[in-house]
Amino acid sequence: MNQPFISHLFESYFIALGVLLGGSLIGGLASFLTGQPLLTQVSRISELIRIWAIIAAIGGTFDTVYSFERGLMDGETKDIFKQFLLILSAMGGAQTGATIIKWLTLEHI
Repeated sequence: MNQPFISHLFESYFIALGVLLGGSLIGGLASFLTGQPLLTQVSRISELIRIWAIIAAIGGTFDTVYSFERGLMDGETKDIFKQFLLILSAMGGAQTGATIIKWLTLEHI
């Protein structure tokens, strides 16, 4: 399916946000069940899975690398710019999720 680019930007943002929040909170639940400190582990897990949230949001690394290659070799700079915006959107979602986790756990204090 071919979807509009703007909706793909929103999807990548919210996928990264959801992966980071969901992974951190579920991982924190698992650490709580094993007797580790809940909020400290949630904060630590959110730092560890940030890059994976970005990769999950952009749909894997091979599509992005292929789009960059096509942009460089075939002269389609529009594809490079679109991939850059998708990565930037996913990074924004991951950063928003990490900030929410820091607010919830008060690890920045």
